[in-house]
Amino acid sequence: MPKTDHPPHQIEVVFSAAQIAEQVDRLARKIAGAGMDNLLVVAVLKGSFVFASDLIRALHAAGVSPEVDFITLSSYRKSTKSSGQVEILRDVDSQVQGRNILLVDDILESGRTLAFAKDLMVARGAKRVATCVLLDKPGQRAAEVEADFCAFKCPDVFVIGYGMDIGHRYRELPFVGNLVRG
Repeated sequence: MPKTDHPPHQIEVVFSAAQIAEQVDRLARKIAGAGMDNLLVVAVLKGSFVFASDLIRALHAAGVSPEVDFITLSSYRKSTKSSGQVEILRDVDSQVQGRNILLVDDILESGRTLAFAKDLMVARGAKRVATCVLLDKPGQRAAEVEADFCAFKCPDVFVIGYGMDIGHRYRELPFVGNLVRG
């Protein structure tokens, strides 16, 4: 086994792969029923990439054929706490004006990132901006924003897996977990 400079951890499963798959299908059906034509799905990277990928495939199964683009925003960098400032690290390439936009993010916690992205799309002339998050952790909210579509309410623990990381690790896990020191 390769030696790492990271302390050993046990990972407690918060939401299993099966639970996530069930909720992703439910969300896709709800989004499909929302009547958003000319839909552009904008995945907020990096944390949402696994969730967005599964959601886009589930949208296809539900009869929706959106265009897809990506935006990379950060208020965390390598920290586990938000800096309070949101930066655009990579912007969307697609035309936003007059479009229905579905912002897809991994977790709604402080709300700063999602509020920033939503305001940005509105300022660029989007027809409607809806938000979809895998996890809603309302205890830390610093911005007034709520998700239009949400898979799970999240307990107040630091979560990793299913695209979410700590120091760029654990994104590959097929579930959402919590690190427990071993």
